[in-house]
Amino acid sequence: MSRPLPFGRIRRHLSQSAAPVESAAVILAGAMFVISALAALVVFRGRYVPISGRGSIGQFVALAGAAAAVVVLVGAVMAVRTRHPSAAGAGPSGPPRERLGWYDIAALALAYALIALLGWTAIANVVSDSFQGAVVYSLSAALLAGVAVAVTSYAVFLSATHLTPMSLSLTLALFLVVGIFASMLTASDPLWWQENLSMLGVTGDLSARTFNLTLIIAGVVMTTIAHYATSALPARTRQEQRGRRRVRSGLALIGILLACVGIFPVDEFLVLHTLAASGMAVVYIALVAALGRLVPGLPRTFLVLGYVFIAVILVLAMFFATGYYTLTAVELVAFLLIFGWLMVLIRNTGAMRTSAQAAEPVDQRAG
Repeated sequence: MSRPLPFGRIRRHLSQSAAPVESAAVILAGAMFVISALAALVVFRGRYVPISGRGSIGQFVALAGAAAAVVVLVGAVMAVRTRHPSAAGAGPSGPPRERLGWYDIAALALAYALIALLGWTAIANVVSDSFQGAVVYSLSAALLAGVAVAVTSYAVFLSATHLTPMSLSLTLALFLVVGIFASMLTASDPLWWQENLSMLGVTGDLSARTFNLTLIIAGVVMTTIAHYATSALPARTRQEQRGRRRVRSGLALIGILLACVGIFPVDEFLVLHTLAASGMAVVYIALVAALGRLVPGLPRTFLVLGYVFIAVILVLAMFFATGYYTLTAVELVAFLLIFGWLMVLIRNTGAMRTSAQAAEPVDQRAG
């Protein structure tokens, strides 16, 4: 029978491993499996456990997964920052030059926690509907809970140690999709869609609080993405610095307005809510229109793509004004277009950094 490795040997193994991050993720997932499985055994105490609902496996996994996501993300970001002081919490795949602020880390931790909470709750509901009336014995329930929390910890750890603008934007998109769909599925008014998307946040119940909290946290994460996405833009001259600063401010303003949409529900703050919602579209249009002048190095095809997206949004707005489309349809399409444009922007700014880094040796040799 093989003896377990002591901590010192594990640490030496990680330092000598060709993939220390992946090894650390596996060890962390194993530790979280043991902790969560033992905790589940204590909670379930030899009884039969339902799959979803109060006192179920799904509820335990959702809460434990959310707590694990917060602890793992904060710990991983801090560990990478300690190991790479000049990095912003990214992994070896090319960390951004900007450091994460405490508000960025808090917003990301809440986003990951809510993704785990809502995601596991939805999975448990689907499984419960597929096996109606089924229950699970406590030992099997504890093992399943341990596996789920371990998978959550593994995914969050790898994501936190490889943070990039693209991964942040994907996390934001996933967070918004999970949060909004959770609000849709639990909305007390099944005909909310006949009005607009903001009707999900007006009832004051759990569904409305989920929707509004999703928008608030997403807005904060958007400001983090604005910081990262523009860090790759050239800033050698005063004009380039001014252009990067204005692009960053525009993206951050979109995030702030998105948070304001959640802070001011439409039924209580109609004017402020409308100003925030319409302000996002105005800032986006202005940013796209000025982007070619602010960042001259961006590809022309990307600039044309932004103009096409603006045209589509304006056409949809005309359809709504004539009664052909509902406002919900316009909002959903505009949301997809704006976030699609943001992801393409991040890819283009990343390509600009790569090209600049590849050209540096050539410039030095030429000098």
